[in-house]
Amino acid sequence: MQPLLLRRSNLQFTGTPFKVAVSSLLTAIFMSELQPSIRLIIGLGNPGRQYTGTRHNVGFEVLDRLVARKNLRWQANRQFQAEVASESGLIFLKPLTYMNLSGQSAGQVARFYKLKPSQCLAVVDDIALEVGRLRLRKSGSAGGHNGLKSLIAHFQTDAFPRLRIGVGAKSDESDLADHVLSPFSKADREKIEPVLDHAAEAVETACSSGLEKAMNLYNQTP
Repeated sequence: MQPLLLRRSNLQFTGTPFKVAVSSLLTAIFMSELQPSIRLIIGLGNPGRQYTGTRHNVGFEVLDRLVARKNLRWQANRQFQAEVASESGLIFLKPLTYMNLSGQSAGQVARFYKLKPSQCLAVVDDIALEVGRLRLRKSGSAGGHNGLKSLIAHFQTDAFPRLRIGVGAKSDESDLADHVLSPFSKADREKIEPVLDHAAEAVETACSSGLEKAMNLYNQTP
């Protein structure tokens, strides 16, 4: 069999379109090195029926939506002290350590799978954001959130992405713990339901198309 010969006249190695294509390819490769793909999604919340539907558990609710969309099932994992589901190298995690010790579970998973903090996306509630607001960031402080404080302590860095979901500020006379551990009002529950679906979509976009695209699409006031 004669080898296949490619004549120069049959190929276009010069010109603006070729240069743009090569530049785009190199940029994509470079950016993929700078932004490792998301491998671990951590929903923060508290275990137990008494906390179901509370402001502090919106992270759990988003992960429940993601797992349901993929027709997966949660499995209790004693080693990781969590409920875990996985598909195609993507791990979904609901720590059962209670909010203040979330990093204990997430840190174990990250070390076991040799994941960088930048490959771990946390989904959390945020009282500093109005109900229905989403804010996706590549890194940042805990902002007073005990679950994020625990993740930062166990990851030993705050350089990991997080999706904050606005649950509204407490009233002047209410206690902060009572506020985040209480259910949404009927009006706020109606407002937050579609937002939790958007949050799940934001996570899917971050995993499939990168954080930048997800931030551009979802860091907007509804």
